[in-house]
Amino acid sequence: MSKRLAQHFPVELSIVIPLLNEAESLPELTRWINRVLTQHGLTYEVLLIDDGSTDDSWEVIEQLAATDVHLRGIRFNRNYGKSAALNVGFKETTGRVVCTMDADLQDSPEELPELYRLITQDGLDLVSGWKKKRFDPLSKTIPTKLFNGVTRWISGIRLHDFNCGLKAYDSRVVKSIEVYGEMHRYIPVIAKWAGFRRIGEKVVQHQERKYGTTKFGLERFVYGFLDLMSITFVSRFRRRPMHFFGALGTISFLIGMLITLWLVGEKVWLSWHNHLSRDVTAQPLFFLALVAVVIGVQLFLAGFLAEMVQLNGSHRNDYLVKERLNLK
Repeated sequence: MSKRLAQHFPVELSIVIPLLNEAESLPELTRWINRVLTQHGLTYEVLLIDDGSTDDSWEVIEQLAATDVHLRGIRFNRNYGKSAALNVGFKETTGRVVCTMDADLQDSPEELPELYRLITQDGLDLVSGWKKKRFDPLSKTIPTKLFNGVTRWISGIRLHDFNCGLKAYDSRVVKSIEVYGEMHRYIPVIAKWAGFRRIGEKVVQHQERKYGTTKFGLERFVYGFLDLMSITFVSRFRRRPMHFFGALGTISFLIGMLITLWLVGEKVWLSWHNHLSRDVTAQPLFFLALVAVVIGVQLFLAGFLAEMVQLNGSHRNDYLVKERLNLK
């Protein structure tokens, strides 16, 4: 067993469950989790994150926590979103392995022991569930397939279901990343850019919703694609913005200058041979070249300013250290 695995953790498994108006499903879900993990002899904790529920969810959590020492609750003052709930929950976990799941009973706790094994025995950093057989309407499954295909192409991570709420993480992963906005869909992408590249997948059981209705609409896919662009750019160029803006600016500037030199050269050659020619400034191509030069200069300056901000940032030299040896 590696030194990392030998470290002591208060519990073996932490389960983070964000929820919004799921009062009906919580008693059944917590009993199911307790039954499965007790049968497998795993020590655990459950963190129920109430994301501004307007039903009796918090009252139910209080009642459950009063009789179950495994349960811990956090209540938001208003609805901040799933990413905020996960981020706060991750900070509070104490387990060797951290699992996330939804509170609507569509994720089965029966999957938890195997997810725990994949992290602790197979050495994976992250395991994402794959709902191969879904019980969702076409209005949800078709956009999901498109969303997953684009994310695979951009990120290079070969997962079928990035949006599955049932995932397992080595504790180092959740303690090293920050989830915000709508970035919970892209935790595998964030983890990969942080250096956690042992990412696996497990086919998991998907169940029909038993209580209530879904809290997500089609707009989440629009926001999702925008967030994917954001996290891809930030992950690759956060510490070297000049590489992005400077490269684009230089290319735009050179294209504009080459077009301008070609137009001026053409004018000189035609005049030298006594041919009629339009003025350089009378040609539409000249103005396109001028725009390219101006845009190039602006992009270069944007990269320069971003570098100055980065150099003066308080986190400019924060790096994730995996292990230390013989250091005091």
